[in-house]
Amino acid sequence: MHFISKSVLGLMLLLCLPVCAQAMVVVVSKQNPIDSLSKTQIIDIYMGRYNTFPDGVLAKPLDRVAGSPEKQRFYQELVSKSEAKINAYWARLLFSGRASPPSSFDTDDEMLNELKTTPQAIGYLLESEVDDSLKVVYRFEK
Repeated sequence: MHFISKSVLGLMLLLCLPVCAQAMVVVVSKQNPIDSLSKTQIIDIYMGRYNTFPDGVLAKPLDRVAGSPEKQRFYQELVSKSEAKINAYWARLLFSGRASPPSSFDTDDEMLNELKTTPQAIGYLLESEVDDSLKVVYRFEK
């Protein structure tokens, strides 16, 4: 039984390597005039403290599919909180009427399309997912 546990753990680590080895980046459309953001500014946008970019333009934060490894990693690297804690945070804010959570999508492809076509959208990707239609505004340290 002990051997099976180690085998399962080893397999999980191997599956995580492609995701864990890549840097997580925050991106906007090439059409967005913002060239860079600080981690604090990203926290403010993603945690509902501000709904605009520093230049005053409305920001539309986008979230990955619930339960995805990328979403879990993003919030862990951004605010050191699990997805469950982030969901509880947003439940409290929604109840109070103070803010709305980032837009969620059924698939990562839908989120990517929104990022590429909406100038005020902001999202997070693995560095390998960035193409010429997107601009990296923040890169998490590995």
